[in-house]
Amino acid sequence: VAREDPSWGYRLAGAYLRLRGWKANDKRVYRLWRSNGLCLPPYRPRRKIRTGVKLDGLALRRNDVWAWDFVHDRYHDSEPLRCLTVKDEATGFCLAIKSDRNLQHKDVKMLLRELVTRYGRPRAIRSDNGSELVAAALREEMEKQRIRLANIEPGKPWQNGSCESFNGTFRKECLNAEVFNCLTEARVMIEKWRCRYNERRPHSSQNYITPEMAYFGLREMRKT
Repeated sequence: VAREDPSWGYRLAGAYLRLRGWKANDKRVYRLWRSNGLCLPPYRPRRKIRTGVKLDGLALRRNDVWAWDFVHDRYHDSEPLRCLTVKDEATGFCLAIKSDRNLQHKDVKMLLRELVTRYGRPRAIRSDNGSELVAAALREEMEKQRIRLANIEPGKPWQNGSCESFNGTFRKECLNAEVFNCLTEARVMIEKWRCRYNERRPHSSQNYITPEMAYFGLREMRKT
């Protein structure tokens, strides 16, 4: 487990083993983790900012609220790479990561249509105020699909905390861990990571089941 996912701590590893049918409690996994020098530096959570603002449209079940945002990176040859991540807030399931040198509102619009066809229509989409995500053409498409746009306040990315957290994991486990030599390679590796994230990585917020299990209501982890 540690070889395939070196950024995991012992709790994630223990949860993964239990989903695979192993009898592994956290104390036992921790002893093995520590004896093999696998322990990560302790996580120090950032101090939360209390704004008194209640988030609009809290997600209670799948497809209640989706969240999307952009992540920027570069190839090995310094070419820009832009990724649009789309996540279901209630279950943590990553619906898509669209990657290209540049992404415009028409690309976002096309992706939205594809996701609605594949997964159904969300009640709302949480977003920052980036020009591609608030463009008139995209707003018209969302109105046509009867999807409400839940914008966060300008300059307050923590109001889209679910997507910010996912993007941090995406950067740490994929973008910072891989070197992409071309756009095609980047797309393949990013999609591979997205599938592993959904199918393999337990979520503490979902009682340590995978996002795929939470989104589709599965009782067992899919064998991969």
